[in-house]
Amino acid sequence: MRKQVDVLIIGSGIAGLSYAIKVADHAQVLIVTKTESDETATKYAQGGIAAVMYTPDTYEKHIADTMNAGQYLNNPEIVRLTITESTERIHELVDWGTQFDLNSKGEYSLGREGGHSEHRVLHHKDSTGSEIERALLEKARTHPNIEFWENQFTIDIITQHHLGKEVKRHMTDIECYGGYIFNPETEEIYTVLSKITMLATGGIGNLYSSTTNPPIATGDGVAMLYRAKGVVSDMEFVQFHPTSLYNPGETPSFLITEALRGFGAILRNKSSEAFMQRYDERCSLAPRDIVARAIDNELKISGDDCVYLDCTHLKKKDLMDHFPKVYARCLALGIDISRDQIPVVPSAHYSCGGIKVDKDACSSIKHLYASGECAATGLHGANRLASNSLLESLVFSHRAAQHTIEQIGQIDFCKGIPDWNDEGMIHNEEMVLITQSTKELQSIMSNYVGIVRSDLRLKRALDRLGIIYKETESLYNKSKVSVQICELRNLINIGYLVIKMAQNRKESIGLHYTIDYPPIAN
Repeated sequence: MRKQVDVLIIGSGIAGLSYAIKVADHAQVLIVTKTESDETATKYAQGGIAAVMYTPDTYEKHIADTMNAGQYLNNPEIVRLTITESTERIHELVDWGTQFDLNSKGEYSLGREGGHSEHRVLHHKDSTGSEIERALLEKARTHPNIEFWENQFTIDIITQHHLGKEVKRHMTDIECYGGYIFNPETEEIYTVLSKITMLATGGIGNLYSSTTNPPIATGDGVAMLYRAKGVVSDMEFVQFHPTSLYNPGETPSFLITEALRGFGAILRNKSSEAFMQRYDERCSLAPRDIVARAIDNELKISGDDCVYLDCTHLKKKDLMDHFPKVYARCLALGIDISRDQIPVVPSAHYSCGGIKVDKDACSSIKHLYASGECAATGLHGANRLASNSLLESLVFSHRAAQHTIEQIGQIDFCKGIPDWNDEGMIHNEEMVLITQSTKELQSIMSNYVGIVRSDLRLKRALDRLGIIYKETESLYNKSKVSVQICELRNLINIGYLVIKMAQNRKESIGLHYTIDYPPIAN
């Protein structure tokens, strides 16, 4: 089947939906999502969205906090435009139906998280992302120009690499013409041609054995762009959330929101000793990279499986009112957080790198945008400040929408795009090869390319990854398409990018910490 649509959006989180809502008044839009439309990383965001709303907070304070968390590897221009647009983007979310918590004065109830100097995090209890996703989906589904394809997997974006050699020879810029979409139920592969394509495919968390990300987070967008010879940057900066619930075997790991520490919870070791003061004067409210490394070090010293988050000094009613999801999840495991400490460990959580884009979310490939976690905008630098990611998605999807509306009238559909050819391919009946390779990959990345790294660990990871890559490509080249083998290929591509960029950075900074290059004292 072939389909033409003005704008193809891959992903249905806050980045994809907010972009769709804005461009749909000017174009026909198709949103492709690999599971149900609401199964996104946005849905799982507990803490909130950072924005400057009231004094004594200011844009300058938020900018300073963002730059400081990112170790000043951030792009200052991008940081400034993102933060100064924050208030307007929040008002827009509210206009679209998002309901943030209010205080007794009728003002937004603002939380504080690690690395923030002021209370500036808007929230909907501890289910902020789910509330935003609900509001955006409701609005998008009522728009007559927006169509959803659920449970469809995008194999690759279409570029001139899919055309004949003569066409490629005469083209200097790489261009995007749409995507090849796989329907797992019918095993059909659709050719979707578009004038504009937006990658809003989320993160890479399932590169690691333990992650707070949903199973769909397999780095698809970044891998597709990399295979199309687009520019990727900053992949060495993988953020591990310091506090996921220690519950072996649970996938994904349940996130214990950073807002709980902002509310007064304290990190303690197995002996109930508060330990963060040994690592940073901000204690449990230090930026995530510092807290995650501190916990990692405590566990290596003690040999324990986890540390603990202590809320027992806080009022039970306040905990139940502000953190109902966390309270209920822990209680289901026999942990009453008003009297029991919560066992926690770091888990892979967020990629600060990805598809390199400019201030309008344009990638290095013409007519291809990227927004959300799959994009590297320059906002985060070496470490993301808590709750800046949802804001980043809104700001860059807004700018991408404005740019799209200006450009789309000048773009035509590409002629001569071939359909996907799987003639001679066979069904892979050895699924164990894929599942075992995925586990091996996750083990390699977790053990050698995690919170603390070394040159030797990175080399070993790259050597092991090379073997899995060759085996998987051999299997892929003779097999009919399946979601499992495509996701494995994508994760291998992402693993390679993380390792190579980590090897190229000869310093310890932010989320990239290596024992071979001790951090420079400030």
